[in-house]
Amino acid sequence: MTLTAFPGERFSGHVSAILPEATADSRTLTARIELPNRGGRLRPGMYGQAAFGGGATPALLVPSEAVIRTGRRTLVMLAEAGGRYRPAEIQVGRESGDRTEVLAGLSEGERVVASGQFLLDSEASLSGLQARPAATGSPPSSPRPSLYETTGRIERLEASGVTLSHQPVPALQWPAMTMGFTLADPKLAQGLKVGDQVRFAFDEVGSTHTVRRIEKIGAGQ
Repeated sequence: MTLTAFPGERFSGHVSAILPEATADSRTLTARIELPNRGGRLRPGMYGQAAFGGGATPALLVPSEAVIRTGRRTLVMLAEAGGRYRPAEIQVGRESGDRTEVLAGLSEGERVVASGQFLLDSEASLSGLQARPAATGSPPSSPRPSLYETTGRIERLEASGVTLSHQPVPALQWPAMTMGFTLADPKLAQGLKVGDQVRFAFDEVGSTHTVRRIEKIGAGQ
């Protein structure tokens, strides 16, 4: 992350935490950013412009208008030889601008219909067509995210997420803090309650932190 606080002067740092509570009226989140303050140039009450960046990872992208969401599945229409079309079921990831990431179901070089798909945009009109399953495609593979382990206390427990006051995570240069995590599977929270001391492992993909393992530990551990 780069912060421009003065003309021609930039400060490089990182986001150390994203607080779990959103402001109701503006629907914004509060983030904690750590920056080296060279010569004490940064002072309380000043404004700056932040720019975020990160390591690029390979991804297979299609125009967002080509993606058909029926409510039961997500499809694209493949353009085949002879003017023929065939639905293919896909798994989608992130969206940015007018592009959608395809996690499974397509291969690089395949052609999809990016206009006129509104004529087919319903489960009824597609029910008689056999869609290619999502496991067929082979998008570029990306390395599995690393798992980070630490201990903490459960502050809030929801169906798909948990808020934890956790100990430092040296691998991410995180101090001890309270933040929200997504649960990879709601079943991970079975048997847990607010106030429990837990040991957990999570991964980090972009700004999403997902708990993959969590277990209650004794008060003395």
